[in-house]
Amino acid sequence: MAIFTGAGVAIVTPMHADGSVNYEEFKKLLEFQIENGTDAIIVCGTTGEASTLSHEEHLDVIRYCVEVVNHRIPVVAGTGSNCTETAIYLSTEAEKYGVDGLLLVSPYYNKATQNGLYAHFKAIADSVKIPVILYNVPGRTGCNILPKTVVRLCRDVENIVGVKEASGNISQVAQLAALAEGAVDIYSGNDDQIVPILSLGGKGVISVLSNVAPRQTHEICAKYFEGDVKESCRLQLKAMELCGALFCEVNPIPVKKAVSLLGFEAGPLRMPLSEMEESDVAVLKTAMENYGLI
Repeated sequence: MAIFTGAGVAIVTPMHADGSVNYEEFKKLLEFQIENGTDAIIVCGTTGEASTLSHEEHLDVIRYCVEVVNHRIPVVAGTGSNCTETAIYLSTEAEKYGVDGLLLVSPYYNKATQNGLYAHFKAIADSVKIPVILYNVPGRTGCNILPKTVVRLCRDVENIVGVKEASGNISQVAQLAALAEGAVDIYSGNDDQIVPILSLGGKGVISVLSNVAPRQTHEICAKYFEGDVKESCRLQLKAMELCGALFCEVNPIPVKKAVSLLGFEAGPLRMPLSEMEESDVAVLKTAMENYGLI
């Protein structure tokens, strides 16, 4: 049984002007997501600026998210690190708070071998009892988890159940699906590839788009699962301009601006991320207008 099917939001972490976490606004964002049909919350991922949260903040945000969501939908916590010991610490603590699963990014900068990746993920998964989703995003980490390694981990380690595939390489995803023979829950890590990955047997998407269009992103998946592939495809194509605008600068710079344009107080970004260029803000506003969000 998959941790979730459908659209899980890779939720932003709102900040006060002084850079501290804005928990009051975070609660509003969580309620907005649940009210609009999001199928899961993925907290403290890349979009949540986890890399610039202290360990204490990271765990506090996870704990708060679990408390607010209160079992209404699954909560998956990003607890990956390029240090295996740190990832084990974050993962075991998150498990104590009652998260439904973990998202473990491949160790960035180290550039581990495939055997190193296997040992890293196995050690973390063995430290907890809850399900684990691997996160393959070589464009950010410099490290590609090959299909055979994903399949090996899912078959060898009982609680490693799937992968968020953000390589952008559909051929690689197809190879993974062929090797897995149903043993791997595959989630799209790119909002512009939801339908293609669903067509390969994917379970859904871990989505940036869902921050501003939760209902619509849920519907892309729901229509596909209902058998209305034509409507799912139509909704996917309708979102393409906005998907592009949300990545016109490095994530999560545009999506935090987009959340602010919806009227939420997303707040500033933590350095080294910088505020969005005005020319790109204009592109984002146009895309949101064309999509009917503002």
